[in-house]
Amino acid sequence: MSDTANRAVGRRTFVLGGAAVAGSAALAGPLAPSASAASFGYTDDGSNYVVDTGASLVFKVSKTNGDLTSLIYKGTEYQGYGGKNSHVESGLGTSTVTIKQSGSTILVSVAYGTLKHYYAARSGENNVYLWTNKADDSVSATRYIVRVKAGMFLNDAPDSYTYAPTTIEASDVFAKSDGQTRSKHYSKLRVVDYDYIGWSSGGVGLYVVRSNHEKASGGPFYRSLLRHQSADGGGLYEILYYGENQTEAQRFGLQGPYVIAFTDGGAPSSALYHANMDTSWADSLGISGYVPASGRGRVAGVGIGGRNTAYPYTVGLANSAAQYWGSARSSDGYFSIAGVLPGTYTLTVFKGELAVYTTSVTVSAGATTTLNTITVPSSNDPGNATAIWRIGDWNGTPAGFKNADLMTYAHPSDVRAASWTGNVVIGSGTETSAFPCYLWKDVNSGIVVYFRLTAAQAAAAHTLRIGVTTAYANGRPQIVVNDAWTSAVPSPPAQPSTRSLTVGSYRGNNHTFTYSVPASAWLTDTSAYNTLKIYVASGSGSTSFLSAGTSIDAIDLLA
Repeated sequence: MSDTANRAVGRRTFVLGGAAVAGSAALAGPLAPSASAASFGYTDDGSNYVVDTGASLVFKVSKTNGDLTSLIYKGTEYQGYGGKNSHVESGLGTSTVTIKQSGSTILVSVAYGTLKHYYAARSGENNVYLWTNKADDSVSATRYIVRVKAGMFLNDAPDSYTYAPTTIEASDVFAKSDGQTRSKHYSKLRVVDYDYIGWSSGGVGLYVVRSNHEKASGGPFYRSLLRHQSADGGGLYEILYYGENQTEAQRFGLQGPYVIAFTDGGAPSSALYHANMDTSWADSLGISGYVPASGRGRVAGVGIGGRNTAYPYTVGLANSAAQYWGSARSSDGYFSIAGVLPGTYTLTVFKGELAVYTTSVTVSAGATTTLNTITVPSSNDPGNATAIWRIGDWNGTPAGFKNADLMTYAHPSDVRAASWTGNVVIGSGTETSAFPCYLWKDVNSGIVVYFRLTAAQAAAAHTLRIGVTTAYANGRPQIVVNDAWTSAVPSPPAQPSTRSLTVGSYRGNNHTFTYSVPASAWLTDTSAYNTLKIYVASGSGSTSFLSAGTSIDAIDLLA
């Protein structure tokens, strides 16, 4: 499915090795208690707390470091590859681990310095509920990795394989002998696109159902690694903070619940999705940083005016403490975002992934903040400007440009990529599909766009705009018109400092570069093609696809 299709679909699920199947077989949450719940309880084997969910799942948590050391479902062990456990980050080290049972719930608490982590089991469910409370940056990133034994599941998303024979970048991007590339980074999905990830095979499904990511960073369109498979086994991730191509500072506080869910092969119950889950059973467990539904509020918008109905719109809320988002209804732009922590937020309206409106909104516990119709000023959407010609759409993404879809799950050197060079002729009908989604100083700097102007157009000065979605190593465009007029090198906007274009992500900070081209730069012969050359300017970066580069949103010449 293309990125454009993903945006139209909105929230998606993601399954490896099997279909997302609806029906009674899919129930794995509170809707499907087991008749064998009488066995619910825990024991201590000396090294681990052993939790029997009273259904078909028994799991173990190390008393030393809080690792998940065993996941036995229907008598089969699924945990472990390469001698590694499942855990926060790459393992927390020596921790204080305690356990308590409160009626039909068992809670395992792990304390590692200022970080608190929790596992919970509910009687009769084949689920493990997890929370992670990170109070500061003493643990560098925050992720939970479910490590699954090799051979347990098939793999129908091969781009996540990490055991291709040749390393081509940073010990985490690989190439097969046929030239296709592989990396754990290549997920194809944005956070907004999925509720769960996992595998299904042989009548067993193993999934991680994501949290609402309220304490994560990067917003609804952020991309990060979700899963990978190698010769030693597979990993499913819940990324709570990830520094790769990150646009925001790290947020601290409790994240969760996210859920490790076993099923009989179907999808996890929709009752486990963050938008649907009832967590009132956890209100009295004493989880550090936990805020019940009664301590949260909601934002509802009557509608959004001034939309371009050809695009999906998303509304985001963000401040230094939390982030949330919701889809705007296609018919009128109505939106509702629930479960919001009290506070004042910047509300952003996105056309596709392009911010076109911002305002401030305050949320109170137990209340709904209702907003009258938001009207996006016409001037806020660059796509509304009258252009002599335009390449791409102003939607905050490189969708439609050459290689754009492939770059969310492959390295630019991949054999499946079309040539990164080649010039573009306005009026050919292939302007966007022929223009590369990414430009690099070492690879294709100097792409040429050919176009004609009428006598009246050539007699006037014009503004040329280049919209970008991210940049690597301060890459930014400098233009030359007809080999006679050269723009100044623009200042680089704020962008992530890590890799982006080579690890499956174009998501950075959208920015529009504008160039005032004087009338003297144009050709007066209306039958001749003017030339626009776009170079990548930067003194940083290394070579090839790690040289300074940028991702393109749209290019146009205004009337």
